[in-house]
Amino acid sequence: MPVQLSDPPVGWETPIDCQALGARAERLLAALDEAEAELSIALVDDPTMAEMNEHYRGRPGATDVLSFSLREGEHVEHGSGLLGDVVLALPVAARQAAERGHSLDEELLRLLIHGVLHLLGHDHERDDDALAMEARERELRAQIDS
Repeated sequence: MPVQLSDPPVGWETPIDCQALGARAERLLAALDEAEAELSIALVDDPTMAEMNEHYRGRPGATDVLSFSLREGEHVEHGSGLLGDVVLALPVAARQAAERGHSLDEELLRLLIHGVLHLLGHDHERDDDALAMEARERELRAQIDS
């Protein structure tokens, strides 16, 4: 199966439509011409995300999304179907959804698109790259929701 989605962390009570998120992830991969790629999506709590953020990025606290590409580095099988892992922090996503005035499911889609674009080499370190990435995110969201 190209998309593997973890269960929400133990104790998470806010409803999430995991089936819809998985289907949207599959539509996202198809829109990116990566329909056969394997993608793992992990739904985690703040302590888990904070630990990962500190370990892998050297930054304290929980962030909303982390991406781990399996297509980078010297031991990569180029052309393999493995894309990578996207880790989504549910509490951070819930807070951001409330701040932005939309549902948690919509925020998870926004973060998923952002994370998958990072897996494919997009970044937002420079202003022009950030603008291009934001535009691509909007395009993909429109494609997925149509």
